Amino acid sequence: MGAQQRVYRRKIRSIQSTQKITKAMEMIASSRIVKAQKALESAVPYTRALFDAISAAASHAAGVESHPLTAKARMEKRAIYLVITADRGLAGAYSINAIREGEGLTTLLKKERGFEEVIPYVVGRKGVGYYNFREREMGGEWVGFSDQPDYAHAKEIADQLLERFLERTEDGGADEIHIVYTHFVNMVTQEPRVRRVLPLEIVEEEVDISGGHIGRADNEAGGDKPIFPLYDFEPGANAVLDELLPRYVENAVFAALLMSAASEHAARRRACKSATDNAKELMKTYTRLANQARQAEITQEISEIVGGADALASATAGS
Repeated sequence: MGAQQRVYRRKIRSIQSTQKITKAMEMIASSRIVKAQKALESAVPYTRALFDAISAAASHAAGVESHPLTAKARMEKRAIYLVITADRGLAGAYSINAIREGEGLTTLLKKERGFEEVIPYVVGRKGVGYYNFREREMGGEWVGFSDQPDYAHAKEIADQLLERFLERTEDGGADEIHIVYTHFVNMVTQEPRVRRVLPLEIVEEEVDISGGHIGRADNEAGGDKPIFPLYDFEPGANAVLDELLPRYVENAVFAALLMSAASEHAARRRACKSATDNAKELMKTYTRLANQARQAEITQEISEIVGGADALASATAGS
């Protein structure tokens, strides 16, 4: 009985230590979610202005249909996608859900669109480990900043994606670029999503801080599309697109990184809170078992004392 009590006490101490760690990680994740949301919010005005300029150049200027960044996919032979995962664990199914979404995109592009090759570019150690373990080809990999990205990271990734896109298909270039990121809905819900970045589709999307869309919404009053002013482009619309569209890709990658960072913190907070609650329940269970073992030991000791006294009394009476 004494051995059982020692085992239970040791387990209780271990669970208490784990609970302190998960509680601390939960509090850290909660504070970082706010910072990630503020960073995303601060990026929205620039995103809106940039998208307006690109929409004007691509939709209201002649001669841009053949621009390599707005033209439709050339051969639909090779596609690449950026999948954003976590560098660290204790985030529930955050990383694996994004990876599964990327695998679903690969299946869709190959079976329904007829692409011969789909190559992932991976952010986060979890994703890199997943593809390395399965000996899958990766076009590029980045680690160490999944929970706190900055614009320099987005520019580095975007430059590599654009370089691959601008190459000829026959030389190993890509015909489409997609981003697989995790959409931050709220503190409880995060959803993996896919967004095609290039060739550029000029659509009027809603800029939602909690949604991570990159674009402009229809007019709130009646749902009418926004009316753009007349533009003159110097030296020309193609030259303007040459400058704006790389910035657009950088901004799209940066927004996806920020959105995924907020989702990662929210997923980690939820997972750590669940672990903390489970630790409390385990502590209650082991405390109850330890008390039962102690009570059983006391009962046994009392029985031995009573039995010994009876035996002594019987021996005394017999003599």
